[in-house]
Amino acid sequence: MSKRATFQHSRRPSVSRVRGAVVAAGLGTTMVLGAGAAFAAGAAASAPDAASLVNTAAAESVAKQATVQGKAAQVAKQAVAKKAAEAKKAANLATSWEAPVSHYQLSASFGNDGSRWAHKHSGQDFAVPIGTRVEAAHSGVVVKAGPNGGGDGPAYGNAIVIKHSNGMYSQYAHLSQIDVRIGQAVQTGEKIALSGNTGNSSGPHLHFEIRTTANYGSAVNPVMFLQKEGVTV
Repeated sequence: MSKRATFQHSRRPSVSRVRGAVVAAGLGTTMVLGAGAAFAAGAAASAPDAASLVNTAAAESVAKQATVQGKAAQVAKQAVAKKAAEAKKAANLATSWEAPVSHYQLSASFGNDGSRWAHKHSGQDFAVPIGTRVEAAHSGVVVKAGPNGGGDGPAYGNAIVIKHSNGMYSQYAHLSQIDVRIGQAVQTGEKIALSGNTGNSSGPHLHFEIRTTANYGSAVNPVMFLQKEGVTV
């Protein structure tokens, strides 16, 4: 064998060595890939599921929105109920009547005779202390207010006359203080004056009349009128 042939033969790796290297390389690759896959699997197992996070966040958002909307609906419902109650109260005030004072005793009645009156008594007297709150018996507009009976004469002292929507009038006399003015609108139960003992009066009381006009001489029995309106005095 020549030297050249010997030299070329010595440079060729043996088949067994090549096969060993390939096997070793394959094992190494397999180990590396296996370790990577195992790491990826572990990471995937330990990391939160993205879809679950999205679903949870969406559910929480919907729940918050529902809570806010529920509170807003409750507030709106309460506002509607309040307006309805106020409207009902206003309607009741517009149609209801009441006695002009509270905690009273009835004294001189409508139609009584006596030396204190030029004619028969034209109203109903409510015996109350001076300074008792006097209220509008019904909603209306003040048409008389002042001394001298508001224009009906000195016997009434300080007096008020209110015109009502049904065409009737109410009068309040012998007052110690007047708290309304002519042209003022008042509601049922609104404070309009304080009782007193002014004018032709034998003692502290409120003289109350129901009239068909604003002027003296048109009075009707106020107790019977109030009874027809559902008020017992």
